[in-house]
Amino acid sequence: MRLRLICVGQKMPDWVTLGFNDYAKRMPPELGVELSEIALAHRGKNADIVRMVQREGESVLAAAGKGDRLVALEVGGKAWSTAQLAKQLESWQQDGRDVSFMIGGPDGLSDDCRAQADQMWSLSPLTLPHPLVRIVLAEQLYRAWSITRNHPYHRA
Repeated sequence: MRLRLICVGQKMPDWVTLGFNDYAKRMPPELGVELSEIALAHRGKNADIVRMVQREGESVLAAAGKGDRLVALEVGGKAWSTAQLAKQLESWQQDGRDVSFMIGGPDGLSDDCRAQADQMWSLSPLTLPHPLVRIVLAEQLYRAWSITRNHPYHRA
C-alpha cells in the first residue's frame, strides 16, 4: 500500500525536504510514503485566485492514483487523535487501496478536491503553513504506524 502526499507547491526550503524525507524513509517498504508536488499557479497582481485554486485542484486530482482513497487536509475537517489515526491507518490497510492525501497551497484546496474526498481531516484548528503540513503529516503517519506495530517510537 502506498501513502501519497499530493502537495501544492514546489521548491521547498531544505528544512522542509529534510524533515519530510526523515520520516518518509522510516516507513516500512510495504507502507511507502511518496511525495508528489504540484506547481503553484502564478499569482500576479490581478490574479483570479478562485480560478488558480481550481487549476491547482485539477492537477492534484490528476496526480492521485485511480481508485485511491482521497483524504483532503482541511482546517474544517475531522480532527483525529494519534490513536484514532492509528486505527484509520489499520482500516486503510484492510481496505487495500492506496491513500492520496491532498494538501492545498496558500489558498487551500479547490471545491472539487473537497467534493471528491472520501475523508476530510484536520491536523489542527490552527492554519498551518502548507510546507510544514508535509512534515507533520509524515511524522504522524510514522507515529501511527509505530502504534500499530508496538514500536517504541510512540510513548503516550
